[in-house]
Amino acid sequence: MSLSNELSYLSVAELKTKIASRELSPVDIIEGVIGRIEERNESLNAFVHLDFEGARQRAKKAEDQLMSGEEVGIMHGIPTALKDLFDFKPGWPSTFGGIPALKDFIADFYCVYAERMEQKGAILVGKTNSPVMGFRGTCDNYLFGPSRNPFNLAKNTGGSSGGSAAAVADGLLPVAEGTDGGGSIRIPAAWCGLYGYKASFGRIPFVARPNAFGGLNPFLFEGTLTRNVEDAAIGLTALAGYDSRDPFSIDDKVNYMGALSKSVKGMKIAYSPDFDVFPVDKQVAEVVRNAVKVFEQAGAHVEEVKFGITRDQRELSDLWSRLILPSNIDTLENFKAQGIDILKDHKGDLPPQYIEWLEKGYKLNVLDMNRDQHMRTEIYDSIQNVLEQYDLIITPTVASLPVDNTNDGNTMGPTQINGVEVDPLIGWCLTYFTNFTGHPSASIPAGLSKENLPIGMQIIGRRYADTDVLAASAVFERMKPWNSIYDICKNRDISNFIAN
Repeated sequence: MSLSNELSYLSVAELKTKIASRELSPVDIIEGVIGRIEERNESLNAFVHLDFEGARQRAKKAEDQLMSGEEVGIMHGIPTALKDLFDFKPGWPSTFGGIPALKDFIADFYCVYAERMEQKGAILVGKTNSPVMGFRGTCDNYLFGPSRNPFNLAKNTGGSSGGSAAAVADGLLPVAEGTDGGGSIRIPAAWCGLYGYKASFGRIPFVARPNAFGGLNPFLFEGTLTRNVEDAAIGLTALAGYDSRDPFSIDDKVNYMGALSKSVKGMKIAYSPDFDVFPVDKQVAEVVRNAVKVFEQAGAHVEEVKFGITRDQRELSDLWSRLILPSNIDTLENFKAQGIDILKDHKGDLPPQYIEWLEKGYKLNVLDMNRDQHMRTEIYDSIQNVLEQYDLIITPTVASLPVDNTNDGNTMGPTQINGVEVDPLIGWCLTYFTNFTGHPSASIPAGLSKENLPIGMQIIGRRYADTDVLAASAVFERMKPWNSIYDICKNRDISNFIAN
């Protein structure tokens, strides 16, 4: 067996142990990762930019630091990847989700994920695929095309962190960046059988300029996609912590690793099959309904609840689209000021559904925005009221199974579920509610469909109670381990695959 295949499904924790014991060096690990990417990325379209030479240089430096006895960070020598959206490393391209007009745009600054991961010793190997401006729950664009699901290459990964999800599920990396403005960590985690963690708002700094307050509407997050809960806790330990550049950054210290051994005995868990308003595919509903029983077996008290949400799910998905438009428009206007007028000169680079929403966004007034915040408050209150009585909320992560990729660069989600119309951009995602509210939430692999496609279960905690979400996730993983599902990805035949 080649080194790349031997290393492919080792976790962050396992790699850390092997590095510390000198069984593997960072140079060995990076060479294994590079070999795996060269062998399998063409089938996945997970990576859209690679910097192997830079990764090799950093691996050699990491090895030298170990040999000299220097103190090293929690991620020392661990390979990871950055998402190609609002995510930056100096000298690397940033296409903001595959916009052709930006294919040569080079960033000269860091996002928090790249900055903190490198500070803690991680080695960034490249950037992963994302949809235009992250404005949908699937992963496709006109510049790079769709990312392909390792469980079935005809299917989409989910988005917007779809390239990262494909890379981790297929064993190219143990951890990759996800960002989350409406579920973009949790959606691809659900469709690719991963653990996707979105922390409480403020837990991981969100640093944005020229608008330091740009992460509010809805709440925006950086985080991780991993194959297990322990790796997510390691990643959270590396990323969390106060940053004065973020007006909402939390200044406290939390033992995320300690949460992994906590019990859920005596916890009160509220289970909702649909958040009151979402149509949910029958297979998804059945798998999650059975999965939630694991918590009862672990000693928690589980009750099905209602949230009292009366608005139609289509009205609420439209609310999400309107809330996130100002930050999108701000980005386009900043490029316009730099001489790149995408809407005027490169309109064909943008999906028609996105253009339609931009046109609506430019017409929004102050009264519209205030009414939207009132509606958002209704969702906050409905979730908060339940969490006054319960420790956690459990729902499906998304309402559908992975969709087929299209060949036009514009793959979208389902338009109907159980005969009910949903917005194909994000209306099938039960994730965006906690981007309205800021609560910590994770997607955890709950099981497989009849077609061996992953199904995710969402775990939501009280504000700042990240350790409760991690504890419940770890209990579920111990009682219903999912590591064997990656055998489907490992055994996938790529020999006859030809990339479009």
